[in-house]
Amino acid sequence: MIDALGSIGSLLLVGGTSDIAVATARRYLAERPLRVVLAARDTPRRAAVADELTAAGARVEVVDFDADDPGSPARVVQRAAAGGDIDVAVVAFGQLGDAERLLVDPEAVGRLGHVNYVVPAVVGTELANRMREQGHGVIVALSSVAGERPRASNFVYGSTKAGLDAFFSGLGDSLVGTGVSVLVVRPGFVRSKMTAGRPEAPLATTPDAVAEAIVTGIRGGRHTVWVPGTMRWVMSGLRHLPRAVFRRLPV
Repeated sequence: MIDALGSIGSLLLVGGTSDIAVATARRYLAERPLRVVLAARDTPRRAAVADELTAAGARVEVVDFDADDPGSPARVVQRAAAGGDIDVAVVAFGQLGDAERLLVDPEAVGRLGHVNYVVPAVVGTELANRMREQGHGVIVALSSVAGERPRASNFVYGSTKAGLDAFFSGLGDSLVGTGVSVLVVRPGFVRSKMTAGRPEAPLATTPDAVAEAIVTGIRGGRHTVWVPGTMRWVMSGLRHLPRAVFRRLPV
């Protein structure tokens, strides 16, 4: 359960090797030991993250998760719930994709839509069903400002994040009164392994800053957070630009 001070006893990281997921675990572990369920593919990176979080005081449980396996979301939630209630679950997996290939390769488009939208929606549904049963919990969905108004330079990725954002926002509304809530997180450019080698965008942020926003947002009962907060106003302005103007921007 999440106590009166906002501390948690258990954390599920779906896509647990992502820099933001790991930073969120570290942020909570700075306050107290907790159970962390690390759901990710069996890779050296997963083993290293498990060792790091164990050294930081976590009771780590490792679970296989593969977005290509249709049965994986249900198994992850079942395994996580077998060890006790899930206080907070972070849905943190996804891909940027190759923007140039996505312009011409239908299979790549389908693949990105599957990984970035379809599977997170299935995971979210499994988590919501479980958390309704236990009567509490928070689902954190990592969206992106790219979903607010997809740009020509990465519109396929942006459209997948727009779909994810809409799904989890609607899921949160459907859970009102159940004791379960959803926090949608909309970061801008995050300096991470996912964006390594790409030109940095204005108002770039870090995994630690996103993790802080997640913890603060959960404690404040927020349904949406922007990272950095300035992005809310930037994207509001871009969203309302005439289309003829927007398409000429160097974004």
